[in-house]
Amino acid sequence: MLQTPLSSKHHIIAILRGIKPEEIEGVCDALVEAGIGRIEITLNSPTPLKSIKKAAELFGGQVLIGAGTVLSMSDVDNVADAGARFVVSPDTKPEVIKRTQERNMASYPGVFTPTEAFCALGAGATGLKFFPGELIGPAGIRAMRAVLPPETPIYAVGGASPDNFADYFAAGCTGFGLGSFLYKAGRKPEKVLARAREAVKAYDIKSEESRTG
Repeated sequence: MLQTPLSSKHHIIAILRGIKPEEIEGVCDALVEAGIGRIEITLNSPTPLKSIKKAAELFGGQVLIGAGTVLSMSDVDNVADAGARFVVSPDTKPEVIKRTQERNMASYPGVFTPTEAFCALGAGATGLKFFPGELIGPAGIRAMRAVLPPETPIYAVGGASPDNFADYFAAGCTGFGLGSFLYKAGRKPEKVLARAREAVKAYDIKSEESRTG
C-alpha cells in the first residue's frame, strides 16, 4: 500500500471542499507546482466522484489523490472505483477503516480522544486526523502523542495554518490538512498557487526548526 506522496517530502494534505470538475485541472496543477503531495477532494463537493476521477487521471502519476468526508463503506467503494489512493473521514468507524484497507487505500480517520485514536489504529488506520484541531489544540495533541505509538503519522486538521505550524510540530504532529487556507469554492488557481507556496515554505522552515531544536 502506498502511504507517502509520490513526489513530495511535505506532509500537507490540500483539502478541496466545494470544488467543481471544471476547476480540477487548474487548481490541482497549482498545488502540484507548489510541492503539495496529497490532494483530498471531499464528498460534499459538487459531483465529487467525477472530480476525483479527473484528478486521478491528470495528476495521479505525480501526487496522491484522495477523498474526504468519507462516511460509509459504500463511499469507500465509490471513491476507490473513481481512482482515489487515500481516504479521510471526520469520524472513526472501524468498518470504514477496514474497508479502506481492503480496497488498498491509505486510511486517515478523524479522532478527538485517546479512545478514538486507539480504536482507529486497532482497525488498521494508516494515520490519524486530529479534528477539529483548533479545539484539541497543540496541548491536547501533545498529551495524546505521548501515549500513541511513536511511528503513528498524525495530522492537525481544522485551524492549522502557516502561522501555527511551529506549535503543532512542537506537539508532535507529522503534518497538516489545509482547507480554506488553500482553497475556497471558486478561488482562482493563481491564488491557490500563492497560498500553497506560502504553506510549503512555512512547512520547510518550521519542520527544520523542530528537528534542530
